Amino acid sequence: MSAPDTTPDTLTPVLTRRWSEERSWTLETYERTGGYRALRTALAAHPDQLITLVKDSGLRGRGGAGFPTGMKWSFMPQGAEGPGAKPKYLVVNADEGEPGTCKDIPTMMADPHSLIEGCIITSYAIRANFCAIYVRGEALHPIRRVRAAVAEAYAQGYLGKDVLGSGFDLDIVVHAGAGAYICGEETALLDSLEGRRGQPRLKPPFPATAGLYASPTVVNNVETIASVPFIVAGGSDWFRTMGSEKSPGPKIYSVSGHVERPGQYEAPMGTTLRTLLELAGGMKDGIPLKFWTPGGSSTPMFTAEHLDVPLDFEGAAGAGSMLGTTAVQVFNETVSVPWAVMKWTEFYKHESCGKCTPCREGTYWLVQILERMVHGEGTPEDVETMLDVCDNILGRSFCALGDGATSPITSAIKYFRQEFLDLIAEQPAVARPEQLADVERADGTELSGVSA
Repeated sequence: MSAPDTTPDTLTPVLTRRWSEERSWTLETYERTGGYRALRTALAAHPDQLITLVKDSGLRGRGGAGFPTGMKWSFMPQGAEGPGAKPKYLVVNADEGEPGTCKDIPTMMADPHSLIEGCIITSYAIRANFCAIYVRGEALHPIRRVRAAVAEAYAQGYLGKDVLGSGFDLDIVVHAGAGAYICGEETALLDSLEGRRGQPRLKPPFPATAGLYASPTVVNNVETIASVPFIVAGGSDWFRTMGSEKSPGPKIYSVSGHVERPGQYEAPMGTTLRTLLELAGGMKDGIPLKFWTPGGSSTPMFTAEHLDVPLDFEGAAGAGSMLGTTAVQVFNETVSVPWAVMKWTEFYKHESCGKCTPCREGTYWLVQILERMVHGEGTPEDVETMLDVCDNILGRSFCALGDGATSPITSAIKYFRQEFLDLIAEQPAVARPEQLADVERADGTELSGVSA
């Protein structure tokens, strides 16, 4: 497959280029459009060459953390083969539960074989003979589609024993989760795969040394793995023609909310919201932008002042937020910031696994305060109390769920503190019993004999 003709300033589709093909999800369409050619190239190379190639490409994890993919692969211990050696595993995180994120499910629906080819190449590179694709349980249609694609790949010899005569064996299992947001965290996902309740593990040890069944494991996002065949086919230099120096490559941005055309927009890393709004037809009904999230509700929100922030890992962080999953949620001036923050916090409180006290208790009390404020029963101390609670969660919770739950609150207070203060109810002064004796009734008579 030849590399798509693209420059850093164009929006030539890469990851989404098959989405508009007729019956794009079938093996026939995938092979007709160049599918599985990268696999043949990869199987002819040494696994270490593939790891180096992905390192050189600068591909970073598309699940939110942005960790260099090739570096993560290289952490897998190699050399201990033969009887008694622990097997190596690849696990694909297709849980996708972050509010506003909807890039992986369309990929699995429209182009599941790009994910499967990426899984085979990645497994070969890290010397894994088993791969598990963990899909969110509510996403029933994508689960069926990926399973059908896996069956097609087995029938064609791309999976199973001796893949394409290379001597490499690989089995893929598509596992349906039970719909827990916490299982988007890689170690909670591994616990769920092992049949236990999805709760995060203490790190270290990291999955690279003690992951699935205490064996070396690589956990990657769907979009990350689906990018691998394109890197193998086009080369690392071509991949770096898109995006920025430290965050190269194409990216699928999930644009939702008050825009004319919500949807998935593929663009080079570093694209700004101003460009994405142009692609999405602008603000709905012409109502001005008020606030937005660059990477889902667990990333600190931005305002209209941040329209030109480059949406890559460095740009978002430099402006005080995170790129996250590039779930760009857009809100116009009709939306109450405290109300939106309350709805997000209710979600995090509901999805907290309860394993650690800061997250379990902190999200509960944040919901109580926000609900009281939104109903006009707030107090002057509530804003500072919420900031104090957030300070006791951030960096103290067992996993990133607690940290993410604080982001909308602290950023909302940073940019829209007055909106919270406007919700504070004016509490009337309460008179002490001894003061009531001299208070006149409305009819002129005096209150007397009031006992304590």
